[in-house]
Amino acid sequence: MSDIDIARAATARPIMEIGKQLDIPAEALKPYGHDKAKLDLGWIGAQPDKKDTKLVLVTAINPTPAGEGKTTTTVGLGDGLNRIGEKALICLREPSLGPCFGMKGGAAGGGYAQVIPMEDINLHFTGDFHAITSAHNLLSAMIDNHIYWGNEQAIDIRRIVWRRVLDMNDRALRQNIVSMGGVANGFPRESGFDITVASEIMAILCLAEDMEDLQKRLGDIIIAYRRDKSAIYCRDIGADGAMTVLLRDAMQPNLVQTLENNPAFIHGGPFANIAHGCNSVIATKSAMKLADYVVTEAGFGADLGAEKFFDIKCRKAGLSPDCVVLVATARALKMNGGVARENLGDENAEAVAKGCVNLLRHIENIKQFGLPVVVAINHFITDTEAEIAAIEKAAASIGVEAILCQHWEKGSEGTEGLARKVAELCQSGAAQFAPLYGSDMGLFDKIKTIATRIYRADDIAADQRIRDQLREWEAAGYGDLPICMAKTQYSFSTDPNLRGAPSNHILPIREVRLSAGAGFVVVICGDIMTMPGLPRKPAAESIRIAETGFVEGLF
Repeated sequence: MSDIDIARAATARPIMEIGKQLDIPAEALKPYGHDKAKLDLGWIGAQPDKKDTKLVLVTAINPTPAGEGKTTTTVGLGDGLNRIGEKALICLREPSLGPCFGMKGGAAGGGYAQVIPMEDINLHFTGDFHAITSAHNLLSAMIDNHIYWGNEQAIDIRRIVWRRVLDMNDRALRQNIVSMGGVANGFPRESGFDITVASEIMAILCLAEDMEDLQKRLGDIIIAYRRDKSAIYCRDIGADGAMTVLLRDAMQPNLVQTLENNPAFIHGGPFANIAHGCNSVIATKSAMKLADYVVTEAGFGADLGAEKFFDIKCRKAGLSPDCVVLVATARALKMNGGVARENLGDENAEAVAKGCVNLLRHIENIKQFGLPVVVAINHFITDTEAEIAAIEKAAASIGVEAILCQHWEKGSEGTEGLARKVAELCQSGAAQFAPLYGSDMGLFDKIKTIATRIYRADDIAADQRIRDQLREWEAAGYGDLPICMAKTQYSFSTDPNLRGAPSNHILPIREVRLSAGAGFVVVICGDIMTMPGLPRKPAAESIRIAETGFVEGLF
């Protein structure tokens, strides 16, 4: 059966029963139909913290068109831990409509390791992304309205840094001119659109601890500068209160279930190559009050997702992971070993072994954070024993176990071995977690630390304008912020075609942006788009409502 057929054949339990598995009373859940609900922040805030909950991060090698299956493995591991008798809860990001109708066609797992209801999760879900879009564009409208009615804050319209957003891939909106049409429409200026998941508000929602913290962070957003280059904040034009109101329900984590009726929080979804690529802090911390094991994921490869999870999310939220699962496939490693996509079905253990340099680089990087790691080999039917053995041998060469996982085909039965190994590592006390750099390190040195220690670059290239900007932010009190690197997800370098484990390259810094509300500095390396375009043949062409009334094409 296809992924969608498997999802529709599953027997979902009422969401209130899923809540009962976590000892959540019915009054603490706000149902959205029978199969999804939001968790009341007041109730979860009143629950005591658990001291022994284990936090597990699922990350991966650099993504390839061959696929890695990070979300599928996260779901499969959560089900596997519950299968062996542990009380586990998974935490995932919400999918963006843009990629679902563009490249991906769905983001709820696959095979017998999925979260449901699949169609709802991939489409409008509980409206969180729409609320973020509305809050962002309310601020945009209020900026132009402030200028129109006298510009009390003396906004320099040449230095407005707040754009608009839309949760759809639309390259035509990347750059545009607003307020055309005469005096009644305001002052014409250049602007543009980003995709909603690249909004600073998305990052803020995913890092805020509570509603009070949310409004403070919204107020701290820098929207523009005056002629003297002094910053103007969201709170200066009085937008933070109304934006908080729009985000009230969106702040509540969404409870759904896996195909095996195990609980899952799906909440937030910042881009991983532009923002920090993790689900919300509030969902993760809520899960850690309710379960013994919390399994979460970080976007793209470990060089982007895991590094930001550790250096931004864990630093900001005071989280300390216990174990890391690194997902790899024989197919993707063959691509890293030089095999063309059309030849991935052919056995080539030599290419797998060659491509394992990418896997080993990620393992070494994770160990720099003081965390134990296990490799999950996400099984494809074309994999051979020789190819699996090559991965196991490579991992063993640096003291790490690689475990074959068949969750796509067998559900939790296919991840029992991985679940037991994860539980063993978590209980061993081997984790000695520490971020890669200290908060007191200078911004430029933080960037160079990531570039040299994670990407293995020789140096970074940044012109004087960028260096001066970093020093200005340090002087303004932002020097303690972590770094959010924005680069291609396909390579350790900024060249997406450079697979494997490139070293001795130079990392070019094109631009730096201060996300004062989210609390990090975005460093844009190479050619990164904050508004993606649709591919030549977008997934939207295959998405439709069938005669049965079901949605087709999301898988």
